[in-house]
Amino acid sequence: MAEPIVVVRDLYKEFHREQIVIPVLMGIHLEMNAGDFLALMGPSGSGKTTLLNLLAGLDKPTSGTVTVVNSDLGTMWPGELAKWRSRHIGFIFQLYNLIPVLTAYENVELPLTLTRLPRKERDQHVRAALELVGLSDRIDHYPRQLSGGQEQRVSIARAIATDPTLIVADEPTGDLDATSAGEILDLLERLHQEFEKTIVMVTHDPNAAARAARLIHLEKGVLVDEGGPVLTRGEPA
Repeated sequence: MAEPIVVVRDLYKEFHREQIVIPVLMGIHLEMNAGDFLALMGPSGSGKTTLLNLLAGLDKPTSGTVTVVNSDLGTMWPGELAKWRSRHIGFIFQLYNLIPVLTAYENVELPLTLTRLPRKERDQHVRAALELVGLSDRIDHYPRQLSGGQEQRVSIARAIATDPTLIVADEPTGDLDATSAGEILDLLERLHQEFEKTIVMVTHDPNAAARAARLIHLEKGVLVDEGGPVLTRGEPA
C-alpha cells in the first residue's frame, strides 16, 4: 500500500492574545492518501480553516507535526515554504481572490510565473486549465465581467494550473447560489474522479460535503467522525 501523502501527528495549535492563550487544535491525528477527497465540517470557530492553513503550509504548528509529500512543514523556513507551496498546493477560496485588473488568462497564469516553465508551456497550462473548467470563451474577460460561478471556476483553473499535489478549498461554494454551487461541486468531483486529484475541502454545506469520498468533523479543536474520534491506522482504539 502506498504511503499517505498527508500525515498529521499529535497536532496542537494555539494563538496568543496578550496574556491569553487560545487553544484552537488539540491533538489532531490525520492521514490522507493520494486521490482522497476529504470534506471537513464543524461549527464556526472549531478550527477548520486553521487546520487547512497548516496543511497548506500557511501556518506552523505549536507542537506536533504536519508532513505533506514527505516534507515536515514545521521545520521549513519561510522561503522554503513559499517554494514548496508553489509546487505542491493549489488554493480555492470562498471569495475567489482574483486580481481585478488581470484577465481570466492572467489570473490563471499568475502562479505559473513563480515556476521555471518557459512561456510557451505556461500558455499551454493556462489554456488547458481554462478549458477544463469550461471557460475557454472567457479567456480575455476581467473578473467584473464574469458571474460569481465563473469567477470561482477561474479560481479553480488557477489552483490546478500548476498540477499541484494537494488542492485545498475553503468554503468554495459559500458565496454562490445553488445552481453555481452545484456546477463547482461537479467540477471538484470531476477533478477527483477523472484526474485523481487529492482535495481537502472545508464546508458548512452538507450537500457539498456529500460530494466528498470522506467526511470528518471538527468539534472544539478535536477531529471526530459520526461514530467518535477519528483514529489513524495502527493507532490504538
